Amino acid sequence: MCGFVGFTNNIGNAQEVVEAMMDSIRHRGPDAGGSYVDADIALGHRRLSIIDVSEQGNQPLYSADGNLVLCFNGEIYNYQEIRAELIAKGYTFATNTDSEVLIYGYREYGTALLERLRGMFAFVIWDKETKTLFGARDFFGIKPLYYAQMNGTLLFGSEIKAFLKHPAFDKQLNTAALEEYLTFQYSAMEETFFKGVFRLQPAHYFIYKDGQMDIHRYWDVHFQPDEKPSLDDWVQKISEVFHDSVRAHKIADVEVGSFLSSGVDSSYVAAIADVDKTFTVGFGQDEKYNEIGWAKGFSKAIGKQNFSKVIAPEEYWGELRHIQYQMDEPLADPAAIALYFVCQLAARQVKVVLSGEGADEIFGGYNVYSEPNATAYDRLPRAVRRSIGGIAQRLPAKRGVNFFVRKGKDLEERFIGNAYMFTPEQRKSLLKIRTDAPDPQAVTAHYYKRVADADEVTKMQYLDLHMWMAGDILLKADKMSMAHSLELRVPFLDKEVMQVAEHIPARYRVTRKAVTDKNTPYVTKYAMRLAARQDTPQGTEGTAAKKKLGFPVPIRVWLREDAYYTIVKNRFTSETAQQFFHTEQLVKLLDDHKNGRADNSRKIWTVFMFLVWYGVYFEGEPVTFGI
Repeated sequence: MCGFVGFTNNIGNAQEVVEAMMDSIRHRGPDAGGSYVDADIALGHRRLSIIDVSEQGNQPLYSADGNLVLCFNGEIYNYQEIRAELIAKGYTFATNTDSEVLIYGYREYGTALLERLRGMFAFVIWDKETKTLFGARDFFGIKPLYYAQMNGTLLFGSEIKAFLKHPAFDKQLNTAALEEYLTFQYSAMEETFFKGVFRLQPAHYFIYKDGQMDIHRYWDVHFQPDEKPSLDDWVQKISEVFHDSVRAHKIADVEVGSFLSSGVDSSYVAAIADVDKTFTVGFGQDEKYNEIGWAKGFSKAIGKQNFSKVIAPEEYWGELRHIQYQMDEPLADPAAIALYFVCQLAARQVKVVLSGEGADEIFGGYNVYSEPNATAYDRLPRAVRRSIGGIAQRLPAKRGVNFFVRKGKDLEERFIGNAYMFTPEQRKSLLKIRTDAPDPQAVTAHYYKRVADADEVTKMQYLDLHMWMAGDILLKADKMSMAHSLELRVPFLDKEVMQVAEHIPARYRVTRKAVTDKNTPYVTKYAMRLAARQDTPQGTEGTAAKKKLGFPVPIRVWLREDAYYTIVKNRFTSETAQQFFHTEQLVKLLDDHKNGRADNSRKIWTVFMFLVWYGVYFEGEPVTFGI
């Protein structure tokens, strides 16, 4: 795992600038650094040595003739197969790294190389002869790649913070991203919070030549249910492909560990990965927020050593500025901070960890996926439900009323992903500034259009795969692990696993048939849970049926405590907050929450995280001294 930076060269001190950019992402690769600078381009790379840990694997990496220059972040799990193909075609390799197959694979196959890869990656290849830059990002967006065209310069790299070191970079807040963030809780647009800085989308590549940037999609998910195999057949297919994926994801020349919570995803990974060490964090003693007991019991059952940590509230709050700095853009998912601490814990023992991200999106694991056709009310004519929903929408919001409001809307109107913080009306009322941010439905519309003929469960999964997973789940996985120079691998997010998952009928992803709890009228990730149950040791089968918790964090509890209420209120009434928000509305959200009149914790956290992030990036607040 590594990080890279670069820019088209039109400055006199390119070597000095590229080294400053490299230093800003040193956490991504503390083992080695290297650069390449010529009259046209500057490239910098930081290396975390995982495969071929010798100096031969240092980057930038060059073709034998010196014409192609590579900077690469990630792992190619089938590199040995591709390497053998290329050797058979006459190519000679100078290293044992997976990186080198990208150079000669690109020379042999061009952009079609991407279709052959299995792994997580972001990389650029500079062709000195044609003066062409080729860049690509992996299928799911596990590894980040940003770019900006400013003042006659193309900037690109693994983290936005590196761009700030370049004299051509013009740092401005993208206010449209702020307004959109207030709804989604993450940066949901291609253009980031920094105006003019874009993220290359997952499964896309670019070709930059003569000042022109051409971007293309090279892969997509295609849900095409296959009704022929039985449920047992699907369970076996999942088991086989996931075992294969885990084997591939364990390829390393260093020790590999595994994250572990009480849920099925991480437990399934840990059970079949045969790693020696598992890692868990929690809060306090309440099982609602602390999964350490479950994790220790499961680790003992599979014969592994568990390392755990109880995160104190003051530790959690004390790292917020540093975490938002590492994230590059504000993220309001409280689990990001928990992930930061479990990465910190693991990095003391290993260089690589396996984790369970992606299982929910590809196998149908979120509870909201059970919503379509969940009640007899759903079978009423659409016109009737819309009429009742329209009436309900004019009533004060509360649980029963909200049910009729939601059921009166089409899926495309009500579902924008796993988080829905502020409605468009609420965010416009809250903001003092006016932006050109699109309506949330406009952001999600083109994804829904691609799966217009699919069932509602599939539509939700497709949307989450492209937005929620890339914008929240994988963003925090990459940034929090790299903050501790730790490589995080996600075996569920494997091209071969997806190829199986996209053919599973919806009824085997989310089913109405209860198998474990008579009080639960549905089971999410149904087929995958059955595969996990058969593949985990005797006595641990109950883990496969556990309700999803994620990284539970007691934010709503802390915000009712005087100390943390005061910290947030100070931010909400600051001069910075007054630039962007009607602060009296922020304080009301906070007071109503503290006094138990409403659970506003997620909305409060969304605004608070933006203000913490803005303080670091735009007001020069120190990164490492608490909040």
